[in-house]
Amino acid sequence: MAESLWKRFAELPVEIEGYELERLEKPVTRGFTRVTTVVHLGGGGEEGLGEDVTWYAEHHDREQAAGAVLPLAGSWTLESFSDALEMEDPWRRWAYESAALDLALRQARTTLAEAVGRDPEPVAFVVSPGLGAPPTSTVVRRWLELDPNHRFKVDPASDWTDELIAELAETGAIVTADYKAYYRAEGDPPPDADLYRRVAEGFPEAFLEDPALTDETELVLAQHRERVTWDAPIHSAADVEGLASPPRVLNSKPCRFGRLSELLAFYAYCEANGIGLYGGGMFELGPGRGQIQYLASLFHAGGPNDVAPRAYNDPEPRPGLPSSPIEPAPEPAGFRWTDPAATL
Repeated sequence: MAESLWKRFAELPVEIEGYELERLEKPVTRGFTRVTTVVHLGGGGEEGLGEDVTWYAEHHDREQAAGAVLPLAGSWTLESFSDALEMEDPWRRWAYESAALDLALRQARTTLAEAVGRDPEPVAFVVSPGLGAPPTSTVVRRWLELDPNHRFKVDPASDWTDELIAELAETGAIVTADYKAYYRAEGDPPPDADLYRRVAEGFPEAFLEDPALTDETELVLAQHRERVTWDAPIHSAADVEGLASPPRVLNSKPCRFGRLSELLAFYAYCEANGIGLYGGGMFELGPGRGQIQYLASLFHAGGPNDVAPRAYNDPEPRPGLPSSPIEPAPEPAGFRWTDPAATL
């Protein structure tokens, strides 16, 4: 699938006359203000959009200060455009590659689904709330009061008590527990094997994402290995091959791959090797959220996708939001997806 798909995309022409950058900023759940940058590529009377979801506001401030300095104007194919981008950072690269893909598809008057040759399917999603400080089950219960069918991704931390785990487990709604081992800073204490054990045993059916593998944690997780899944270390199909043991399921975040060609190769590898997928989000504020929903609809619609409509990332739960799954909402052309909660 990868070679034939990428060959079709690689040769797709795209005319670029110039580009602009738009800074987005908004308070989100977990008590912080998210900043992203939208890339607007213009050409042939059309506009292509992508979103740089780099975590740090300083990155976006520097990008805004520099302005549109890249030599992007010209006649390209998607392959030659990708080859010309001198960007090591995959998150930034994905913003420009996804904008070029959107623009090329719009100029060709076609959609991503038509180019891939698949029909979009309804996208199942989970809610990924912060639990506060100190953490409690309150926000999960508030979401369940609004919709008892909600399912959740949670991020266990060292201050999680047995009581909290029991309260969350009682809901029967926790489907992913993310240990976030790859977000640890230098000088942080070593992984808490006891926390790993309590979480794995407390949520016996949940996926266990991104553990740190030490002698102690591997011993704890040995009997739960089929539920272990990975996110942060996966940037290519080669990274999947390099895992210590074959995964049953993986988290797919396009911004970690950077190149469209790498993402398509990853999808093909997982399909060929029977590896299930679910999508992950990065608190996108703009078009990037719809784009990962679009990809989920084509490649892993039924997974516990952490790609809820943007309103689910607002600081407080509120009623009336779309329930899971969300119906396919591709725009008539391009790499665009209409936010089902945009008018709520």
